[in-house]
Amino acid sequence: MTGMNSTAPQSSRVVAVTGAGTGIGRATARAFAAEGAHVFAIGRRSGPLEETAALSDRITPLLADITAEGGPEGIVRAALGTYGRLDVLINNAGIVCSGALGVLTPDMIASQLATNLIAPVLLTQAALPLLETSSGVVVNVSTSVGLRAWPGSSVYAATKTALESLTRSWAVELAPRGIRVVAVAPGAIDTPIGEHQGLSPERRAALREWQLAHTPLGRIGRSEEVARAITHLAAPAASFTTGVVLPVDGGAVVA
Repeated sequence: MTGMNSTAPQSSRVVAVTGAGTGIGRATARAFAAEGAHVFAIGRRSGPLEETAALSDRITPLLADITAEGGPEGIVRAALGTYGRLDVLINNAGIVCSGALGVLTPDMIASQLATNLIAPVLLTQAALPLLETSSGVVVNVSTSVGLRAWPGSSVYAATKTALESLTRSWAVELAPRGIRVVAVAPGAIDTPIGEHQGLSPERRAALREWQLAHTPLGRIGRSEEVARAITHLAAPAASFTTGVVLPVDGGAVVA
């Protein structure tokens, strides 16, 4: 294998987290920084990114659109120029455009494909040289809904299911280059995703009620719980783990 730094101490690792302005991305950036890593918090809105960066002097905000032409390459250049390396890439950014079949528009479909699927492919591809040098790790953030029906959000669920398939394929494809690829599949987590969808308070409350009814542990998860699963999977101690998709969903997937 090419890379020889898979056991590098946490304090020397460089981590890039997309969608780091809120929710799971923010919690993940904070969790890695708490372990001593240098973290690039990547997103499209400067305000939330600055709030994330304020949590630790080890977090650097990086304003970037992962769907823009040259966006992935710009992120990799920033990591190389600032720290000279990249050890962990977290493909967390995602959007939901709810709509049942029959009302979906080309823009609704294209935007979800661009952010949830195409951007992770291009960003991971751009990062390969750095990840190979560091024997790095790619962590894809999927959703437990991808393994079940989600009427009204079928395109979102499909993009996340595709991301899980990429996780397994990349794990095999990149293993000879010393790169591990894993994923987490969160269930009902307390994040602003409902607000970002533009759902009314009543719709969000109804969604939470449905989620609670389908979560055996009987509560909504916290972003920090997903972040902890991500840091565990990306840790040097998990160096023999690749190709897995870990549900963090309170048992929803098996209920």
